[in-house]
Amino acid sequence: MNYSIANIAQIINGSIHGNNGNNVVIRNLLIDSRKIITAENSLFFAIRGERNDGHIFIAELYEKGVRSFVVSTLPSDLSLYKEAAFILVKDTLFALQLLCGYHRSRFNIPVIGITGSNGKTLVKEWLFQLMREDKNIVRSPKSFNSQVGVPLSVWQMQEENDLAIFEAGISKPNEMNLLQQIIQPTIGLITNIGQAHDENFENQKQKVTEKLKLFSDAETLVYCKDYLNIHEEISNTKHFPELGIFTWSRKSRADLLVGRISKEASDTEIQAVFRNDFIRIHIPFTDEASIENAIHCWAMMLYLGYENSIIAERMKFLSPVAMRLELKEGINNCSIINDSYNSDLGSLSIALDFLNQQKQHPKKTLILSDILQSGKNEENLYKEVAENIHKKGISRLIGIGEAISRQAHLFNIEKTFYNSTAEFLQSYNNSLFRDETILLKGARAFGFEAISKVIQQKAHETVLEINLNAIVHNLNYYRSKIKADTRVMAMVKAFSYGSGSFEIANILQFHRVDYLAVAYADEGIELRKAGITLPIMVMNPEEQSYDSMIQYNLEPEIYSFRVLNLFEETLKRSERNLNKQIPIHIKLDTGMHRLGFSPEEVNELIVRIKNNKQLKIRSIFSHLVATDEAEHDEFTWQQIRKFTEMSDNIQSHVDYPVLKHILNSAGISRFPDAQFDMVRLGIGLYGIGVNPSEQAQLQNVSTLKTSISQIKNIPANETIGYSRKGVAKRDTKIATVPIGYADGLSRKLSNGKGKMFVKGKPAPIIGNVCMDMCMIDITDINVNENDEVIVFGETYPITEVAKDVGTIPYEVLTNVSRRVKRVYYQE
Repeated sequence: MNYSIANIAQIINGSIHGNNGNNVVIRNLLIDSRKIITAENSLFFAIRGERNDGHIFIAELYEKGVRSFVVSTLPSDLSLYKEAAFILVKDTLFALQLLCGYHRSRFNIPVIGITGSNGKTLVKEWLFQLMREDKNIVRSPKSFNSQVGVPLSVWQMQEENDLAIFEAGISKPNEMNLLQQIIQPTIGLITNIGQAHDENFENQKQKVTEKLKLFSDAETLVYCKDYLNIHEEISNTKHFPELGIFTWSRKSRADLLVGRISKEASDTEIQAVFRNDFIRIHIPFTDEASIENAIHCWAMMLYLGYENSIIAERMKFLSPVAMRLELKEGINNCSIINDSYNSDLGSLSIALDFLNQQKQHPKKTLILSDILQSGKNEENLYKEVAENIHKKGISRLIGIGEAISRQAHLFNIEKTFYNSTAEFLQSYNNSLFRDETILLKGARAFGFEAISKVIQQKAHETVLEINLNAIVHNLNYYRSKIKADTRVMAMVKAFSYGSGSFEIANILQFHRVDYLAVAYADEGIELRKAGITLPIMVMNPEEQSYDSMIQYNLEPEIYSFRVLNLFEETLKRSERNLNKQIPIHIKLDTGMHRLGFSPEEVNELIVRIKNNKQLKIRSIFSHLVATDEAEHDEFTWQQIRKFTEMSDNIQSHVDYPVLKHILNSAGISRFPDAQFDMVRLGIGLYGIGVNPSEQAQLQNVSTLKTSISQIKNIPANETIGYSRKGVAKRDTKIATVPIGYADGLSRKLSNGKGKMFVKGKPAPIIGNVCMDMCMIDITDINVNENDEVIVFGETYPITEVAKDVGTIPYEVLTNVSRRVKRVYYQE
């Protein structure tokens, strides 16, 4: 599925200028200059939007190695880009859509297209969760459902996929036709129609008609008959009776007639009739939105031919999909739900359901802004809001905005109104909230982030910031050093080297690494529960975790006959119906002498594996001892030769391909001829290079920062800290900072051995590092209390901290305590 520049120019009706790009194979499409995967295989579309013009980033991208561009205006001086190929078109966004529509047309697989006002992303993600065991699914990342997001989603389609699920969203008329030509769904699903974007349509009927255009060439449409505006439009449109229609309803005759819905404390049983049989499912949710979304998924799977017994079993394990609602600790024993992203009736209802799921406090307060662009008459709009709030049992309303304030008389509960966020903040005091759950629900224009800041509980002032862009950059750096067909196993053991397991695994999954590796089964189980579906190798499998590993599709490392015996015994007594082979990873000892089969054990191992039909070798691997130390290179080559001989022996006795891997991060750079089938990327992913030249190519991922709690002036000869180890050799100004050895700051950094950075200047640690804090010398730095202090990061790299401690960067990273809050950001 590769494309040449000439192919693409023909598809998008463009003309080639500059270099003809004959030797370039395009695999990746770029619209964001910060998200280069492999520069030489990337094609950048210079899209002009309301706020940005992609053309201004061409020089930057060329510097970074990108050589292929789609533009609507050529650079004024093409001689500056001698190696670049430019495809000139009238409209770069339309060109992107044309290319991806063509790419879609090359596949003959079922494609599910999902649209609707609410629930698109959740239904898509749940369908993925429910069918991923038996289908190779490509789907829209996150909520990529726009004029740009849809083509980028469809571009992900590959030959190995046997099902695609894409969502499409519109905000005005005449947008859906373009998305339909890109997605070309064979199966359609429309979730519902709400008030979102009503202001851009003449009426609901026009909006329904526009959304249904997605299914103009579909073979089947799945929908709920209870949304009468949808059902009537489908019934009255000539095209749709020709479709295979699959309906569900709680009220009238349908293919899936939903009956009793029984809610318990934390789950819901849904009963229905399908083909004259009574069937049921249980889901681990109780809110109305989740129930409706689960029924959409149920209907789709029944249409696709799944047995209800399979659907019901999988429904029990549905996991939440992270959307925009965040639950945080608030002041005065309050809980804060922050949904200050948008405000419309549909999302308000969802947020109120989420609020009602919180059982921490009986009192529930809603802080609500004006609802913008609803398309409704103001009084009717807020009558509906008032009814909704009343039904949901809200205790108190704080309304912010001129419109909601004008309709104050409609709300018959405890209430206060303000014309603006600034007015609310001006009158705010800490006693306003206590022992309650607070929902912040505001349109973005109202800047509710300022309210969140004042009512949120101040966390531990020490935080570890994780730059997700840097993770992706470092991944792509190492990808650029391996062959196109070499796979990547990313190490996320030890809480992802201290960076946070799920968050890191999630972005690695999004960027399509091939494997993850964890140290222990509980780490892998945590990732599975959080929705990570990549294959996961467990490097230290323990006997008591074998059953759970089988349950959660985790793959054990087998490094000795004792481990093999124990695992085989578990398989024999397992109550699960193991009608498939269990993948295992064979560890060979080629010189580390820690774990692994020795050369003389290999033949017996081969016999044992061949005699057990339940086991399948997924990979064979070994650990290199000193890939980062040139003085041991000869020994490294001895290990590689021994590994080749041992692994080839095993491969020759099985009739299926087995992955081989031996290189770690340093090995990727220093031993490119030993890539085999896969490489294991660990510390390099987190920004630690094998040498200064490589370090310069990597980006810093982790920044540990804190702030100054108090400043003191200490006279000369006074002592500071425990055991009087710190001595002021002159009149000294010190700052106390809230980080200590309980947070992972080594006591070896005490008494001037270590330092921190304030205002870009080094501040030596003075006295002993305490459990929860330490003191730094700021005599020559002009600072104030609450100023930021960098423990390590771009200014003071982890490698330098490790030298000061007398250890390795691995230890510095993994020692950062879990009580230190992780903050993830992506620019």
